[in-house]
Amino acid sequence: MKYSLYLFVLIKFILQYSLIDASYDLQRDEYLHLDQAQHLAWGYMSVPPFTSWISWIIGQLGNQVFWVHFFPALFGALTIVVVWKTIESLGGKYFALYLGAISVLLSAVMRLNTLFQPNSFDVLAWTTCFYLFIRFIQTDQTKWLYYFSIMWAIGFLNKYNILFLVLGLFPAILLSEHRKIFFQKRFYIAICIASLLILPNLIWQYEHQFPVIHHMKLLSKIQLIHVNRLDFLRNQIMFFLGAFFVLIASLGALLFYPPFKKYRFFFWNLVITLAIFTYFKAKDYYAMGLYPIYLSFGAVYLELVLQHGWKKYLQILVLAIPCLAFIPMYLYLFPNNKPNDILENQAPYQKLGLLHWEDGKDHHIPQDFADMLGWKALAYKLDSIVATLPPSSLDSTIILCDNYGQAGAINYYTKNNSVDAYSMNADYARWIPLNKPMKHVILVKEFDDEDPLRTTERPFFDTLYLAGIRTNPLAREFKISIYVLKNAKININRRVQDEVWEALNLE
Repeated sequence: MKYSLYLFVLIKFILQYSLIDASYDLQRDEYLHLDQAQHLAWGYMSVPPFTSWISWIIGQLGNQVFWVHFFPALFGALTIVVVWKTIESLGGKYFALYLGAISVLLSAVMRLNTLFQPNSFDVLAWTTCFYLFIRFIQTDQTKWLYYFSIMWAIGFLNKYNILFLVLGLFPAILLSEHRKIFFQKRFYIAICIASLLILPNLIWQYEHQFPVIHHMKLLSKIQLIHVNRLDFLRNQIMFFLGAFFVLIASLGALLFYPPFKKYRFFFWNLVITLAIFTYFKAKDYYAMGLYPIYLSFGAVYLELVLQHGWKKYLQILVLAIPCLAFIPMYLYLFPNNKPNDILENQAPYQKLGLLHWEDGKDHHIPQDFADMLGWKALAYKLDSIVATLPPSSLDSTIILCDNYGQAGAINYYTKNNSVDAYSMNADYARWIPLNKPMKHVILVKEFDDEDPLRTTERPFFDTLYLAGIRTNPLAREFKISIYVLKNAKININRRVQDEVWEALNLE
């Protein structure tokens, strides 16, 4: 069986590297996460520290795009491995193992695994926590409970979203025969282990006035306001559309199949967790980590149902359904088509709702795809502008961008490493070297710049000019202007410091 598992892992990596066309750059968030490796800490404004540790490893390996794509693919492959091991622990044989692996492999999890973000490990962490708790239920061995607490803590250090796992799981356990665990010492030892592991991040949050709260308020104001609760529930079906029947089978088995009675709390875990996500108007993919473990139950149950008589011949059809359902996903859900090809064939993307962005409007191409365009061109434009400046001035020059995507992309792609890019947006505001003498400024401005004549900055510099414009009509930021401000007449360090304090809400 292990060789079959190795084959699925190999297929996973091959597929992942075929899903992004060479015409795309990295995505906005990926640049921020990669830059975090240059500023290692126990926390950041938007995420815990785990992703920065992976970014540091990527940097040690050379920081190439290959390694940026490798780790999300690895986490996706490990998710398949955990589902495989869960099915084995439930008594599943070849058919169940293949069905579970195919169901996870050919799903929207693969879309998550195309991007270097905390989401891929988040799904792995949810799935692994559920697996470890199943092993605890099966064996009553304390070590599995402790492994659960360690894995949950690592998941917490990756993405705070895993809080919802315990918010759904613990009430579900209370409704089951396993509620006795809450009266056992080992349960509270496990809590202490998890608390100690996440304590450095909690201390960091406290010392920085809990920026995660500010980030969540901003997220709710800008992005989550457009989230529709009915759309959230509808999209849950889409994530594992080809294996939706496996999920339905798992719920039926959890409720009515006697050997699964001790796992019945998983049914209520799903109901409670989805209810919490729906109440808070979460983004639909926040719940994706819930489902892989249910595919395990469904696969095992379907194997039992289809193992006798003429039903055995249905096994091939059942295995084929996720494969056939993946074909339209492969055609439209991934950035494996060139942007202009999407522009010429928008109808299927429109029908699938992929052109709907977080601003509540429809656009030319999917938002994540648009967020993977124009970054390299921006960095090269910056290089050409920096090359026109006297080398002696670069030590006192700073690049200030309107957002973290611009800053991260410039830092990742630029050939000139003498001037780093920063922003008052996200973590970059904390990283600005306020002790560095600043005399010259390069401003990188978004398409909706309210002051294209630079009336605000012009009085404070001897020279100010528009040095270049990067345009790409399909990019999320279709126009970016670059200004050079030379020979400051005021103390720029003090001015930047004031803006940093304002950006961090610390005044």
